[in-house]
Amino acid sequence: MRVLIVTAVPAERDAVVRGIAATAPEVAELPVPGGVIHRLSPVPPAGRPLTVDVLAAGVGPAAAAAGTAAALTAAAVARTPYDLAVSAGIGGGFTAMPPTTAAPATTPPTTAAPTSPAPTTTRPGSAAPRLGSVVVADAIVAADLGAETPDGFAAVTDLGFGTVEHLPPAPLVAAVAEATDAVRGTVLTVSTVTGSAERAAELLRRHPHAVAEAMEGFGVAEAAAAQAVPALEVRTVSNAVGPRDRAAWRIGEAMAALTSAFATIAPLLGTWTFDPEGTRQ
Repeated sequence: MRVLIVTAVPAERDAVVRGIAATAPEVAELPVPGGVIHRLSPVPPAGRPLTVDVLAAGVGPAAAAAGTAAALTAAAVARTPYDLAVSAGIGGGFTAMPPTTAAPATTPPTTAAPTSPAPTTTRPGSAAPRLGSVVVADAIVAADLGAETPDGFAAVTDLGFGTVEHLPPAPLVAAVAEATDAVRGTVLTVSTVTGSAERAAELLRRHPHAVAEAMEGFGVAEAAAAQAVPALEVRTVSNAVGPRDRAAWRIGEAMAALTSAFATIAPLLGTWTFDPEGTRQ
């Protein structure tokens, strides 16, 4: 089993490496186009040998896609292809939001219109993510890939081309979520981090199952899909999605949670293999 884990910045990469290094003390640094891969070979309790490469590819979906594509291609050319690509790091969580943040109606006040319930923060039956908690994507969605229209935002798929969603292997999502006590749901990829309650409410209106937002997951998943490699996204929550309040951020707590999560996830990955559709064999 060969796994590529892609983070945005070196601090996230190092947090992931620290977790995996609990069962793989030897870390090799290998230069690749556009960066350096940190290679670990943890010893899983069962299953086939496991190699994990961790790469800090840069911030945003474009950098993530470029770095992931370069690493996947280099491995394929060397005839050592990856079985799984993982987008990992910290991100914003759609924690409980007050009803006043709901998106305003688009109809004039004098026009009777059906009322809609306030947007829910998570998939029905699941808990909202907390600061420092783990989130696993069951859908990786490009939230701002499309066009503004007089009627509001139109996703690129509504315009008749492209894709805005990748679905990680459901059995793996379930296993990782159970092992790490993670919240499952849609993780949004944005090019601009949300900084207002109005924007957060709009995202939830369009993506009612969203549990977190980050900036790289869709880029990793898009590059992986181009080479028929399954993708996964794991985030730990450093802040609430909404008004930008750096004093409320808990980056250290989220980084520690990222380390703890991958200390648990790495042995689990050693028990998995994938068929071409990305399901467990």
